[in-house]
Amino acid sequence: MSGFVDQILNAPTAAVLGLVALLVFVEDALFVGFVVPGETAAILGGVAASRGHTPLAAVIVVVIAAAIVGDSVGYEVGHHLGPRLLRLRILDKRSKRLDDAQDFLARRGGTAVFLGRWVAFFRAVMPALAGAARMSYLKFLTFNAAGGIVWGTVVVLVGYFAGQSYAKVEASLGRGAALAVLGIALVALLVWQIRRHRAETTDETTPTD
Repeated sequence: MSGFVDQILNAPTAAVLGLVALLVFVEDALFVGFVVPGETAAILGGVAASRGHTPLAAVIVVVIAAAIVGDSVGYEVGHHLGPRLLRLRILDKRSKRLDDAQDFLARRGGTAVFLGRWVAFFRAVMPALAGAARMSYLKFLTFNAAGGIVWGTVVVLVGYFAGQSYAKVEASLGRGAALAVLGIALVALLVWQIRRHRAETTDETTPTD
């Protein structure tokens, strides 16, 4: 797996930027953010920048642009599909979370669009729900752009500084120690994702009054 990741990180600049942009865009535009790892791609883009293969500023700009444009496409999908959007088969097992997202949007409006970018499921569905709810595009774009700028900058910098830390460990203690640190971090991330998935599954299957 580390070899595969290394191949991605060492790919030509255009390939790295293109892949990162595509995954971030698809996550937001096609209503599949809980399947497509857009945030992971943005972080890997930051790691690539930390290794000197890709300009950091270019990664940040590409991630922000892909996030804003992808959300705008998601908004248009919701605007045109309307209520039919809520009957998509992919959402059958996520009805409770979808209800939560709709309630959050109804209560907080544009703020929900901004804050929703930080939660994977909300990031996937919020643009389409905003479009289906007939939120004005100008209002949506304002909060969407603000969220995309902050989120894109933060996640890329997380990857960048993570890559810098890995390089420092490798330089000080050797590649073996650096890989051990990376392995521990990956295991911790995997455990966290499994626990989150179980919590989401429990929420979705718990009967409501």
